[in-house]
Amino acid sequence: MQITDIKFEAYRWPRTKPITNGLYTYTHAGLNAIIVETDENLQGLGLTTDMVSANIISAIVEGLKPALIGKDPFDNERHWHEMWRPKLVGRRGLTTRAIGGIDIALWDIKGKALGIPLYKLLGGFTNKVEAYVAGGYYEKGKGLKELADEMKSHLDIGARAVKMKIGGVPINEDVERVKVVREAIGKDIKLMVDANNAYRHYQAMEVARKIEEYDVFWLEEPVEPDDYEGSAIIARSTSTPIAAGENEYTRYGFRDMINARSADILQPDALVLGGITEFMKISALAQANDLDISPHGAQEVHIHLVSAIPNGLILEFYNDTVDPMWGKSYTETIDIKDGYVSPPDLPGLGLELNKKELEKYRVL
Repeated sequence: MQITDIKFEAYRWPRTKPITNGLYTYTHAGLNAIIVETDENLQGLGLTTDMVSANIISAIVEGLKPALIGKDPFDNERHWHEMWRPKLVGRRGLTTRAIGGIDIALWDIKGKALGIPLYKLLGGFTNKVEAYVAGGYYEKGKGLKELADEMKSHLDIGARAVKMKIGGVPINEDVERVKVVREAIGKDIKLMVDANNAYRHYQAMEVARKIEEYDVFWLEEPVEPDDYEGSAIIARSTSTPIAAGENEYTRYGFRDMINARSADILQPDALVLGGITEFMKISALAQANDLDISPHGAQEVHIHLVSAIPNGLILEFYNDTVDPMWGKSYTETIDIKDGYVSPPDLPGLGLELNKKELEKYRVL
């Protein structure tokens, strides 16, 4: 089998209302798809992130393509190292994200060629993982009641864990928001709190101290991604676990996070850090340090990865409160049942783009 072509497609659609976290406002959602074609009529689907740089990622994919055309898609390790040349290409940023999208597509081809789901190909540790619904963004017109109602609505679809945003308003106002959500969902539901890098370490220490009484399962990304020492200081100051890593790149970045003890729970994102090949190395590195992994975003990809490893903790899950195209972007969907999600019993990722719904939103 040989790779014959690599294509990039980008789709964008508006949200009903802009949503805001600790530092950023998002008016649109979307997806970036990388399709690897072969001479045996098998296609691999890969995904990559960054909603504002699709043109740049498309150009990077075109630049990487010549090194892969005519090669065996099963040789993903060789291809990863041929693409990742940190002096010029890789290390961090959009080039590594593009490499990751190609790598995910290569693994999808492997699963399809062998006729087995990706999670089994990668190790098959379990066929069911706990999941939490991410939401609780700041929105125009969303007060405490609306926030509480949203969090409770996630329980109606089967979730037993939820996540909300903090960092976008004064600390005491956010503490009140956390209190209201805890009271709304009850004491038996896991509650995660995500600051999206909004604080300095001393501010995060104050937040952590004030929300401890509400039994927060983790405080996520309290400081900027490169502030390993600041995150470590916070982790030592609170009984609330610190989660981080969604903005980290490659095994080297996670090595540095682990060495600094900057997080209790790691949150690698295969679409960011360099793909599945690199994700599995990060998982092994985390295992060697007795750390659990809860991947960030892209539940359709990460359900396979968190199901494949023994230190997979919980899956992040988005629904239509965040993405108006939830359940429509792909021909297959995954759902939460009794707090858990299972990977699709289909070859590879088990994903196909729903072109009928997506085509009107295509931008590249």
